[in-house]
Amino acid sequence: MDCGPRRYRIVDFDRLPGVSCPCGTARRALADVAEFPGTIHRTEISTDAQLHYHRRLSETYYVLQCTPEAKMQLDDELVPIRPGTCIYIPPGVRHRAVGRMTVLIVVLPKFDPQDEVIVHQ
Repeated sequence: MDCGPRRYRIVDFDRLPGVSCPCGTARRALADVAEFPGTIHRTEISTDAQLHYHRRLSETYYVLQCTPEAKMQLDDELVPIRPGTCIYIPPGVRHRAVGRMTVLIVVLPKFDPQDEVIVHQ
């Protein structure tokens, strides 16, 4: 029995193409779903990320896994993190991941690479 078009979306991050970003390699989901107000990224950070901020986007990082010495730089503060840590980053906050980690990032509104500003140190 056909119930018509699906009203839900299932994402397998392992099947999404990886995209290079200042943080490492991002796999971005739900950009094509008009009803969803943002995007969700699984980002693998293998080296210290570039310091950057967003002009209008908010990001919420949820740490899936990381090395014991991993940290997030938020403006001028280095904050230790561990799996299970959740960090809300509003527009304008300079940030970068320090160390190896895999994070799930919820971006609102939808991710726009033109909104990202690299801070040259």
